[in-house]
Parts: sequence; structure tokens; C-alpha cells
Amino acid sequence: QQEKEDLQGKLKLREHLSQTAGKIETTPAPSKNIDLEMKQLQCKLKNLNTKITKQSTTVKSLKKQVQEKEEWIQELQAKISQLERHLTMKRHLTEDLRSRLKANQENEKTSNETLESLKRKVKALAEDKKASVDSMKQRFNVAVKEKSQYEQMYLEAKDDLEKKDLKLTKLERKMIETECAMTELETAASQQLHGLAKQSTQALETLQKELLLTSDKVEEFKTFVKALTGELHHSVQELRTKIKLAKKMGEMKACKKGLSQDSLQLAASILNVSTTDLYEILQEGDDEETAKTKMEFEKDKEWLQHIQKLLEAQFPFASYLMDAVLEKLNEKKKLVEEYSTLMKDTV
Repeated sequence: QQEKEDLQGKLKLREHLSQTAGKIETTPAPSKNIDLEMKQLQCKLKNLNTKITKQSTTVKSLKKQVQEKEEWIQELQAKISQLERHLTMKRHLTEDLRSRLKANQENEKTSNETLESLKRKVKALAEDKKASVDSMKQRFNVAVKEKSQYEQMYLEAKDDLEKKDLKLTKLERKMIETECAMTELETAASQQLHGLAKQSTQALETLQKELLLTSDKVEEFKTFVKALTGELHHSVQELRTKIKLAKKMGEMKACKKGLSQDSLQLAASILNVSTTDLYEILQEGDDEETAKTKMEFEKDKEWLQHIQKLLEAQFPFASYLMDAVLEKLNEKKKLVEEYSTLMKDTV
């Protein structure tokens, strides 16, 4: 850098000399002294030019040296930057190694602690093993004693077993004899069972026939009960209609003497309706009577449903069925008595 500054100073000096030389050339020569001076100055100028050329060559050579030095400086700077990168990398590596060293030291501490704990455990296990070996030795001694006792017991049991074998052979002979007797008994029993099976099949056939007959009888009984209850229901309804018609006829002033059953039937035949329909025509407008008839109809319906449930129910149901039929018969009896009294009053 100092050489470069020196060269730049020399260049500036050269430029100043060239400017001064130009000024000298431009000024006119008033006299001979001036010509002499001019010649002297030209000589000086020539000397200066030669010096300048020498200096320019030196400057050029110095420029080349400067350029080479700059290139060398750049190379040095590149090497410096590379060295700095290497240095940073080495710093990172050293830091990484330090952190690893710390981690390894901590791991070593933990491993030393675990090793100590394992040593303590091994020591405890060795003591336990020693104690277990001692206990096993004691057990072994006890087992040896028990073995001698069991050997004595085995010899005694062997003697007993030989005696029992003799008894068992005798028992086997007796068993063979009993088995022969059992086979004879089984043949006799099988023959008897075969005869009994024949008898039982015949008895089952007869029972099936009787069961079919009883089921038919039950169905007939059910049809009979249904027909009986239907007839009772129908007769009770007829009696009710007759009683209501008799009451209605008794209330009518035009027919104080009353109407007989024949007249009612005659009126129904003329109108081409049944006696019940005739009664309904006569009792139109009577709300109480209609409500009463509805209630009686509902009761009859419930009574018929009750009879059906009794027939479908499990045995025994005869007493309940008898009570229901007697209830309807009593009702019919009361209605007959009421109808007879009404007919006497109308007559």
C-alpha cells in the first residue's frame, strides 16, 4: 500500500510537470534570453520526458507488481475466509464434542449408579441364594428321612397288596359266577319285558281309541253347552220383549183389557216384522227403556263370552259353568214369573 501511494504521488508529479511544460510552450519569446531559457527549458523538458518515460515504465512495472500483489492479497483473503470457515467448523465441532463429553459424563454417572445398585442386588441375591441353599439342604435331609419311612411303608403295603390280590382273585371268581347268573336273569327279564311291551302297545292303542272318543265327547259337550246357552239367551231375550210389550200394552189406554200373545203375533205378521222389532217400534222415544235394553244386551254378551272362556279354560271348570247356567236360568225364572203376573193383570 505504501508503494502504491508513492507511485500515485509520482504520477501526480508527472501530470504537474506535463502541465507546466505545456504552459511553457504556449508563452511567446520576447527576447534572446527567453530563447536561451527556452532552450534550457526544452533541454530540461527532454530530460524530464526521459525521466517521465523512465518513471512511466517504472509505474507500469509497479502497477503490475501492485496487481500481482492485489491478486496475492485476494488469494490470501480467500485463504483467510476459508481458514475462518474451518475455524468456525472446528469451534462447532469442539462445542459438539464438549456437549457429547458432558452427556457421556452424565451417562457414566448414571451407569455407575446403576452398576452400584446392581452390585448391591447381586450381593443380596447371593445372600438369598446362600440362605435358599441352606434351606434346600435341610429339606433334602428331611426328604431322605421321609424316603426311608416311605420305603418301610412301601414294604408293608406290598405285603398287604399280595394278601389283597389273593382276595381279589377269589372275588373275581365269584364275580364270574354272578355274571353268569346275571346273564341268565337278563335273558329272562328281556323275555318278560318283550311280553310287557306287547301288552303296553295294545294298551296304548286302546287308550288312543278312548282318547279319541273322549275328545269327540268333549266336542259334543261343547256344542251342547253352546246350543244350550244360545237357547237360554234367545228365550231370555224373547221373555224380555214379551214383558216390555205387555208393559207397553198395559200402559196403552185404548187397550186396557190387554193384548194376548196371539194378537201380538198377529200385529207383527201384519206389519211383517218380528215381535222384538214391534216392541222397538212401540217403545220409540223412551230413553230409559233403550238404556235398559242396551245394558241387558251388554250383560248377555258378557255372559256368552264368560261361557266361551270357561269352555276354553283348563280343567276343572264344571262348577263355574254350572253357576253361570244357573244364573241365567234363575233370570229366566224371574222373567217368567214377571211375565205371568203381567199377563194376569192385563186379563
